[in-house]
Amino acid sequence: MLSFQGAKQCFCDGISRRNFMKIGAFGAGLTLADILRARADASNAPQAAPTRPKSAIMIYLPGGPSHMDMYDLKPDAPAEFRGEFRPIQTNVAGAQICEHFPLQAAMWDKFAAIRSIASVDEHSDSLVMTGKSQRENMTANHPSFGSVVSRVRNGQSSVPAYVSLRGMSRGTEPGFLGIQHRPFSPQGPGIENLRQLTTVPQDRMSDRRSMLESFDGLNREVDANAAGLDNFTSRAFEMVTSGGVRNALDLTREGQASRSRYQGVEQFLTARRLVESGVGCVTMSIGGWDTHGQNFVSLRRQLPQVDKGLSLLVGDLHERGLLNDTVVVMWGEFGRTPRVNNNAGRDHWSPVMSALVAGGGMRMGQMIGTSTARGERPQERRYYVPQVLATLYRTIGIDPATTFLNGTGRPIHIVENRELVSELV
Repeated sequence: MLSFQGAKQCFCDGISRRNFMKIGAFGAGLTLADILRARADASNAPQAAPTRPKSAIMIYLPGGPSHMDMYDLKPDAPAEFRGEFRPIQTNVAGAQICEHFPLQAAMWDKFAAIRSIASVDEHSDSLVMTGKSQRENMTANHPSFGSVVSRVRNGQSSVPAYVSLRGMSRGTEPGFLGIQHRPFSPQGPGIENLRQLTTVPQDRMSDRRSMLESFDGLNREVDANAAGLDNFTSRAFEMVTSGGVRNALDLTREGQASRSRYQGVEQFLTARRLVESGVGCVTMSIGGWDTHGQNFVSLRRQLPQVDKGLSLLVGDLHERGLLNDTVVVMWGEFGRTPRVNNNAGRDHWSPVMSALVAGGGMRMGQMIGTSTARGERPQERRYYVPQVLATLYRTIGIDPATTFLNGTGRPIHIVENRELVSELV
């Protein structure tokens, strides 16, 4: 068993987001075979679809990105509201975004922004990943989007349905769906777990299978109820030895020209390679966006990186014929104050925020909803986070009215407010 800790993120509330998980046991002493077996034992898992299911890439901007400086600029507002950035025209008439997003602007027909989402004042990705605030989830124990994908697509492939490129953190938890639907996280030294040891040739791997069969026979003699080596254990071996996800994570297998293009934004390349390998949901995070001070200094550094990564990811998915089968969403937990503070920063602002979406066969080239003249609250087409999640579920082929039993045996919808973002569908 290999244990590791992920990146530590600190926000203004003083809470450290220390991510951790155990590779090879996936927590609680479960082996990969145990997890596969537990998934197959679920009573009401849907059957495999005859065609490749759609995937989702969920990009989280921790700390709360400024809606006023990205997709909802207010050039006619007073200086203390509009800030230092100016809007530029995209390739879609009437749609403008930040001047630090020129690459997205040139291909806005493949993007859409929802600019009228109401949120909650809370430093946590729980809301945008589960549909429940962290305070609610302390008792609701609601599963994350990726865990729902894992549960619905239970047993359809030897490729893990849910991969987190940011380790285990708030919002990635499986909740009442159970530990078997936690994300696989190859972060840090855990990637070693996916590499077939060079000191273990194929014949020795076969010997290890035989050894397990021998132990299994002994177990049956001791305990008639022992499960033994079954096809689930075989699949556990295959997930390590077949190389699908392992190869996707190994960026040296990508052409040098492509790796050069993604230099500095490699996480976007990894996400693309993972959905190509068949992963159903990939989550990732970029930077820190809790800009109470020097907001514009920070964004001048971060926005071009986001622009580069998003344009490469969506452009590559389009060129490879995967964009209609992959939905991309990028957002944080809330927006930031329309009025710039005395430290040239913006503080927390939950009344309105923006989200960027792409792909999945949705209607692109749009600006959905509007906020007031100073970006203070939704003015038209107010939406809530669960509605966006419901739309994403629908887009990848999961009915947002689906229910699962929680820990007390009560059927719970995967999302409560199931009204879709109609402009996208």
